[in-house]
Amino acid sequence: MPATLTELNVYPLKSGRGTSLERAELTDRGVRYDREFMLVTPDGRFMSQRTTASMALMRPAYNGEVLSVDAPGMETLVHKAADDGDVLDVTVHRYECQGVDQGDEAAAWFSSLLGRDCRLVRFTGSRATGRGGGVLMFADAYPLLLISAESLAELNGRLDEPLPMNRFRPSMVVEGLGAFGEDAVRLLRVGETVVELVKARGRCVVTTTDQDTAERGREPLRTLASYRTRDQEIVFGQDAIPRAVGALAVGDPVEILEYK
Repeated sequence: MPATLTELNVYPLKSGRGTSLERAELTDRGVRYDREFMLVTPDGRFMSQRTTASMALMRPAYNGEVLSVDAPGMETLVHKAADDGDVLDVTVHRYECQGVDQGDEAAAWFSSLLGRDCRLVRFTGSRATGRGGGVLMFADAYPLLLISAESLAELNGRLDEPLPMNRFRPSMVVEGLGAFGEDAVRLLRVGETVVELVKARGRCVVTTTDQDTAERGREPLRTLASYRTRDQEIVFGQDAIPRAVGALAVGDPVEILEYK
């Protein structure tokens, strides 16, 4: 069966809910606008669902000029993206980068929502991937995450309750590679673009967080740990770097150019 792009997502606010797209532009930093914004603690450390599960309830939308965010019990935040604020030194895991502070109004909105002091920053400057010579904004380490639809189907066959793909927060979902077929592929042509799959994605507690309710359970990590552990990491999906940029659309054909 020919492989096809079946899902395309962008996450304009790090650790907020993803937005499902029918079409998008792939840039050298990933899907356009992906992880352009991030919440940080007063000392500049990134915030995520790992420690603040309620961030899953943030529903952002961004058009390149205005970031709007909905959340339960809050009036919608409508924020015009600023590029003239203070430039803050911030960290994503142990990696240092910079963000433009988005002002007191946005900071107050998110602080009220999450019950702790935080600031909203917008990516500025440059940041390199851990390997492969790619670039990215506030994503953890790579600009893209690609998962085979059959990989989730295989996992769900082992679970008492099936899980949706949004637990894994992929940028791209491809059907037709087979279960964990993404592990064996190095280069894929997707529509007008080419992406290189550079490493298996190590998974964390975010995958156990219901993206609709922010409630946590034990799956899928408990089951994945029984058969998807590599180098002391539980892995699912492949981190990827764009090698040729351009337009993407759900339904685009996917061609394997090179295996690992």
